[in-house]
Amino acid sequence: MLARRIIPCLDIKNGRVVKGTQFVNLRDAGDPVELAAFYDESGADELTFLDITASHEARGTVLDLARRVAERIYIPFTIGGGISTVDQFRDLLKAGAEKISINTAAHRDPALIRQAADRFGSQAVVVAIDARRVPPDDDDMTGVPRWEVYLHGGRTPTGLDAVETAARAAESGAGEILLTSMDADGSLAGYDLDLTRAIARTVPIPVIASGGAGNIEHIVDALTIGEADAALIASIVHYGTYTIAQIKVALRERGIPVRLEASCAYMPAPDVP
Repeated sequence: MLARRIIPCLDIKNGRVVKGTQFVNLRDAGDPVELAAFYDESGADELTFLDITASHEARGTVLDLARRVAERIYIPFTIGGGISTVDQFRDLLKAGAEKISINTAAHRDPALIRQAADRFGSQAVVVAIDARRVPPDDDDMTGVPRWEVYLHGGRTPTGLDAVETAARAAESGAGEILLTSMDADGSLAGYDLDLTRAIARTVPIPVIASGGAGNIEHIVDALTIGEADAALIASIVHYGTYTIAQIKVALRERGIPVRLEASCAYMPAPDVP
């Protein structure tokens, strides 16, 4: 079994890291470059930077952020927000990003996924899906849950089914799905395991679970019950609830394979949750 990845997510607004609940009520969490360096030293497997207002405000992701981060860290990082062309992919990859996350553009212009994959390889293409659970219809007797895709940082409903959208993205050449539950985001109440598992069982590519981590047990559940390949985390590390090392030691003790720094190998796991 491949090692599961722990990926701090740094949502960026106006050059600062922020964190909110269900994509609103944002509060400051620090300088992105300094936090990136801290998480690199702390044993994170990767980092993800998302400019959460770029698409909505019709701005491109600032290349300077990618360059400054690349100068400070050694682990791979993904960057996304307002990216809509292959040329923007090229510029960000040249600036030092390992992967590019596309959300609104991927759903508005699905051909972009294939174009980017053909030019840079599927491993460089991450398709982000922000999904909200659809209330059950009184006439629906199946009992099967459904989730709708939202665009522009969760502002625009599309009517698209999240599971079907993930399948199409994989078929088009995406290398990973970054899956955020809008219902769980920032709640600290756990990931949407039904959503994560539904997509993980549908696509042949890695799924990164996002939205809702409040304790280590939630991460364990995402990687086991939810069948995710990686867990995106934010609040629980940005505000010091847990360290990356504590999370990884606890996962290792539960039999989940992770890359563990030698200095952390004998660290006791914290009480959970």
